[in-house]
Amino acid sequence: MSRNNKYIWMTALVGFGLLSFNSCTDLSEEVFSEVLEKEYQPQERDLPTILAPVYASFRNLMFGWQGYFDLQEESADHIITPVRPNGWDDAGTYRRMHQHTWTTIQWQPYNTWQQAYSSITKANRVIMQIEDGTLPLPESVGKSAIAELRAARALAYYLLLDNHGNVPIVTDYRDVSLPEQKTRKEVYDFVVNELTTVIPLLSNEVGSMYGRMNVWAARALLAKVYLNSEVYVGVSSWDKVIGLTDDIINANKYRLDTEYKSVFSPTNQNSPEIIFSVPYDEVYGQGSQIHMKTLDPLSRLVYNMAAGPWGGNCAVPQFIDSYDKEDQRLYDSWIQGPQYHATTGELVITYEKAVPGIGGDGTIAASNAGYRIGKYEIKKGATNNLDNDYPMFRYADVLLMKAEALLRTGREGDAAVLVSQVRERAFRANPTKATVSGADLLAGSKYNYGLQNKDGSVAGTNGGQDIKYGRFLDELGWEFTAEAHRRQDIIRFGVFQTKSWFNHAPHANAQSRTLFPIPNDEINKNPKLKQNTGY
Repeated sequence: MSRNNKYIWMTALVGFGLLSFNSCTDLSEEVFSEVLEKEYQPQERDLPTILAPVYASFRNLMFGWQGYFDLQEESADHIITPVRPNGWDDAGTYRRMHQHTWTTIQWQPYNTWQQAYSSITKANRVIMQIEDGTLPLPESVGKSAIAELRAARALAYYLLLDNHGNVPIVTDYRDVSLPEQKTRKEVYDFVVNELTTVIPLLSNEVGSMYGRMNVWAARALLAKVYLNSEVYVGVSSWDKVIGLTDDIINANKYRLDTEYKSVFSPTNQNSPEIIFSVPYDEVYGQGSQIHMKTLDPLSRLVYNMAAGPWGGNCAVPQFIDSYDKEDQRLYDSWIQGPQYHATTGELVITYEKAVPGIGGDGTIAASNAGYRIGKYEIKKGATNNLDNDYPMFRYADVLLMKAEALLRTGREGDAAVLVSQVRERAFRANPTKATVSGADLLAGSKYNYGLQNKDGSVAGTNGGQDIKYGRFLDELGWEFTAEAHRRQDIIRFGVFQTKSWFNHAPHANAQSRTLFPIPNDEINKNPKLKQNTGY
């Protein structure tokens, strides 16, 4: 997608704000700032404007403050937010996420709940407007628009399925009654049925559908649901994962980007790898502030930033130690070592790998402790909002979903071919290291699991060698770190429930932590809701 097309798509929401679907009460007034409902005759070219509010809502959902990104990463084994000299204890919220001691009023899961239902409500509203003629689209256009909206709504329900499990299903915007709670199995069936139904109706276009749910994005989403079906409903669906990923691979619509960094650059809408993204723009589509949360305030001088970052989260040292030092993803994903002034070239700060602890016991991590998230390239002169889009589904994910399904069904040799393909661009300096074998993928993890002492040593090490397919899990970590994948992946591999890392030990009721609680405020508002087990 060209930069200009992204600009048009981002500003479509602004155009939507000029439309009013309410009648004017003063008939003598000459209205120039709004279009009356009865005069509005939308056409196919207007679809971006009509659909924009639904897609725009994903910005807050994905990268909003303590939102979905934090929910997935802070509860997993890659990213932590330790107490710093400038604060970041925040009443222990990040410590609770790390140690899996969150409560029913924890903001991160509540925010994901609220934002997901906000997206669902917006989709339901536009579907209603198309169905009742408020938005009088031509029949064929209306049919495809509703299919696309159902796919976007299924994406929001997938996030609820994955994080909260037992949630209400609401599809009628007019229905104001308190919704009934559904089981995780019912939510799973709903998402699968919705996607299966709409896939034949969705566009197979790529460039013009950037940031929207086309047939390939829907197939990638459905493959992801099937990938986790054993977690969700206790039944594996590996052959379905292979079938859906083959559909995407054989279509030749996408390919691996030549450069890993390009997939996350400020102009990543041009990447041939991205299947579905949530577009951001520093002016017209704000909300991506990962750099603000991760960079120390001194890094403002390194990037000549127009805003001062806050100096919070960083990498878990044990994860950093799992990388091969010749893996370029280690350097493309993490800001490390000396950082120099953008104009004078003077040393500003040196980011060290070591982090003494997450806090709560008097431990304070120095302002330069921990490598920082640099995966989403920070351009010189960056504001407090990045231009980089969030690639939720990309071609490497499709290849590795298929590889995992092959591995788990005894075809590790075929899986290794796909994994090696993904690794190639990360090992250009030493191509022999790009190739892995099926036997490699059957080995345990290189992650040195265990509780970390303040001096950085790992005590009571239980390691990762006993993790089934642990070496493949490592591949997922190196490829998808800081992409809001990790919680889901380590649940599927059993690590979330059983392993220690940094200052996290398995919760006494660890299996219950694979679902977040139903937010307490929601239960207070709706007596039909029952709390998830273990809370």
